[in-house]
Amino acid sequence: MTPPIKIVATKPYTDQKPGTSGLRKKVPHFQQPNYVQNFLQSIFDSLEGFGGKTLVIGGDGRFFNREVIQIALKMAAANGFGRVLVGRGGLLSTPAASNVIRQHRAFGGIILSASHNPGGPTEDFGIKYNTGNGGPAPERITEAIFERTKEIEDYRILDVPDLDLDRPGVQPLGAMTVEVIDPVADYAALMETLFDFPAIKAMFAGGFRMAFDAMSAITGPYATEILEGRLGAARGTVRNGTPLPDFGGHHPDPNLVHAKALYDDMMAPDAPDFGAASDGDGDRNLIIGRGIFITPSDSLAMLAANAHLAPGYAAGLAGIARSMPTSAAADRVAEKLGIGIYETPTGWKFFGNLLDAGMATICGEESAGTGSNHVREKDGLWAVLLWLNILAARKEPAKAIAEAHWREYGRNYYARHDYEGIDSDAANGLVDALRARLASLPGTKVGPLTVAAADDFAYHDPVDGSTSAKQGIRVLFEGGSRVVFRLSGTGTSGATLRVYIEAYEPPTGALDLAVSDALADLIAAAETLAQIKERTGRSEPDVVT
Repeated sequence: MTPPIKIVATKPYTDQKPGTSGLRKKVPHFQQPNYVQNFLQSIFDSLEGFGGKTLVIGGDGRFFNREVIQIALKMAAANGFGRVLVGRGGLLSTPAASNVIRQHRAFGGIILSASHNPGGPTEDFGIKYNTGNGGPAPERITEAIFERTKEIEDYRILDVPDLDLDRPGVQPLGAMTVEVIDPVADYAALMETLFDFPAIKAMFAGGFRMAFDAMSAITGPYATEILEGRLGAARGTVRNGTPLPDFGGHHPDPNLVHAKALYDDMMAPDAPDFGAASDGDGDRNLIIGRGIFITPSDSLAMLAANAHLAPGYAAGLAGIARSMPTSAAADRVAEKLGIGIYETPTGWKFFGNLLDAGMATICGEESAGTGSNHVREKDGLWAVLLWLNILAARKEPAKAIAEAHWREYGRNYYARHDYEGIDSDAANGLVDALRARLASLPGTKVGPLTVAAADDFAYHDPVDGSTSAKQGIRVLFEGGSRVVFRLSGTGTSGATLRVYIEAYEPPTGALDLAVSDALADLIAAAETLAQIKERTGRSEPDVVT
């Protein structure tokens, strides 16, 4: 007998506006009565034509993941989906979820993650909806979801026991079926089609050593299966490989602060040949060669310049897309290759149209997200595997490849300064004050620098014609340097001010400066222009990448 559908009365919450990557709040906030149910029902109410179709559900394993998956399954059944694919244990990395949606032609997917943010009973959680192309929902859908959250009166759910998420196979849930799948299998098979696994395996067999820090997060099972299982890397290559609800008490953000142990190992005299890490939900990456940290902006450019060495990209690239705050290093590669370069707002959803239209093949963000048209999310392990393919093909260390790249294209010295958890009013006041001065900044002297132009970046989508305004304040200086100010949409408490600092040196210029020296005048200019200390009380950034 099919269990009855319960229609439960509820009241709206006023704060369920999705950010660039879904709805993110602290766990106790999500644990408020009907908070999860309201948002999930608002997703379903904002969609059309999904009756009897397939939905993908999974998450990064953080605290509260299993509980929300059970709610989502029962609500999906009550709302008329015909089938749900869910990762075993409730686990699916964000790029793997995108791949499952695409491979199985699902209607869409619900991904439970707060990305690189901490996990635990008082830490971060998130819910986002991905569409049938495998990518994050576009703004027209997220706006519709938000509008629905403000007027919701009830939600639909089956009143049935929880399912066993650890038992592979098909289980009935009302009129819907739930299939618990291997979270790694489809993704690993896709990677084998893109990269030269025999060449990488031969490199490992020849004594190549690697360290991969999975940060006690979702990428652990994927990296263990692919790196150690299929490519033959030594056992123990993958560190912190078991996903934990609190990420082992650590912050699963693959940068030089939170992955310092890996960085220190890679700078040591007996360092492995190559080091890498990924984040909470598996969509970001950190690349460190022996003796060299490669910035995400440089990594994007170097991957694009060498992508043809991998079988999946041997035919060349259609174009490269980067977020506006990402350095212009990839622009110079695109120019040399004679392909398009697209500058978008921050948020992977902006790349989806370009990928679907065949205008771009590789995309990247300075926030350590890189990916291609194989899925519609950034993909941390994909970037690591492309680096391994390049290393195997060129038979050179990462440091030599980076230095050769700078000699050919020049070097974009780059850093990002994050001021985290600052007062939201102070942060908005800082940005508003800068915005009010934009018209008067050109020609202004700031120390030894002269402002050439200043604007508030707006993006005009070349595919659908939509416009996204107020995406970050850019101050460009004579000589090609720039500073960008932007408030982040990925945190859960207070505001994060991100300041992006970039200076270009041509191939004939000084390519071996310390980054802090190359950017010193720009860092001082950023403080002078934005009055960061005066407005926020912060004299130093919390994180420098």
